[in-house]
Formats: sequence, C-alpha cells, structure tokens
Amino acid sequence: MGEISNAFAIAFDLILRADAELSAIVFLSLKVSMIAVFIACILGFSLGAALTTFRFFGRRGIIILLNALMGLPPVVVGLVVYLMLTRAGPLGILGLLYTPTAMIIAQVLLITPLVAALSCQVLQELNGEYDEFFRSLNLAPGARMKALLWDGKSALVTVALAGFGRAISEVGAVMIVGGNINHVTRIMTTAIALETSKGTLALALALGIILIVISITINASVMLVRASSEARADV
Repeated sequence: MGEISNAFAIAFDLILRADAELSAIVFLSLKVSMIAVFIACILGFSLGAALTTFRFFGRRGIIILLNALMGLPPVVVGLVVYLMLTRAGPLGILGLLYTPTAMIIAQVLLITPLVAALSCQVLQELNGEYDEFFRSLNLAPGARMKALLWDGKSALVTVALAGFGRAISEVGAVMIVGGNINHVTRIMTTAIALETSKGTLALALALGIILIVISITINASVMLVRASSEARADV
C-alpha cells in the first residue's frame, strides 16, 4: 500500500512541476490526435453532408458500412496501415513507418467512419426539418450541403469532440505503426502500457491522471455544447 501511495505522490509531483518527459509525451499525444481529428472532420463532415444531400444507388450501403466501421478494432487499422507503410508495402518508399505521421494516418482511418456516421445522423435530422424550406428556395446540392453544415455546426462540434475522445484514448493502432519510440512516437496511452509493464508506476499514474482529466473535459464540453444548443433552440 505504501508503494502505491508513494507512486501517487511522485505522479502528482511530476504533474505539478511539469516534468519534461511527461510534458513531451502529453504534447505529442495532443498534437497527433488534434491533427488526426482535424483531417477526419474535414473528410467525415463532407461525406456526411454528401450522403444526406445526394440520393444514389448504394447510398444506404455506404451508410451501413460507415456505422459498421465505427466499431472497427484499432489493431486491425494498425495492421492495415503497417502493411501499407512497411518497406515491402506500396507506400514503403515514403519511410513513414514508426513516425508521428503514421500514427496520424492510423487515427484518421479509425476516426473518419465515426465522424462521418455521426455527422450523417445529425445532418439527416436537420435536413428533414429544412427540406421543404430548401425546396422552396430551389437550392443546388452544394448550397444545401453548406447550409446544413452551417446550421448543424453546434451538433457537429460534439461529433468532433467524440472523435477526439476516441483518438486520444487509442492505443492499439498507434502502438503498431508508431512503435512507442521514446521522444519520437511515445504518446500517453502507449507510455502508460509500457511503464506499467516495467513496474514504474509513477509516470504511468501521472499520464493516467492527465488522460482522465482530458476525458472529463471532453465530456463536459459536449454537455455544455448540447445545453447551449438546446437553450438557443428554446428561445
């Protein structure tokens, strides 16, 4: 019990004095996840708006596929990206394996279906409310997509936050393609796994505490955005 208490004390000390190694790991984690979420939102929001606006053969199949991919195991994504980026793979010449870029690619592939599926649900509800109005204005598909994305921006923020929560807590895919290399590709989740296996609990606990704080912050932000949207809708 004393050993665990001591580990917690050291963990809080690392956080309070902004330990250099701890800060580097947290910064890289946030950088990788934020870039991945930004790219995934551009792709996912565009796809969600297109699936809402256009009617074509196979549309329902794409929506079903996106919903299925929301539960795609991260290690499978990591394996696919690894096979693409390894020296024997089609993109091996780029030398991206075991770099932050490879981790971003893996997270984009993992998050984009989630963002696209959720944004499609949000925008379909909005499109149902505005359909008659859009028809009266005879809006072109592109203009309808822009209007839906603009009016649904509050709900889409919650989708983006959900994507970030998935990205920042992911470990399987980034472990495979990043390699968990110290000062290069080591992020919070992979560092926690490594430090725990080594028995050095202080750093693992410090990172775990920060990860929990980030998770709580994300969930609180989602609730605030929803409450703000509902308040505006009631006015």
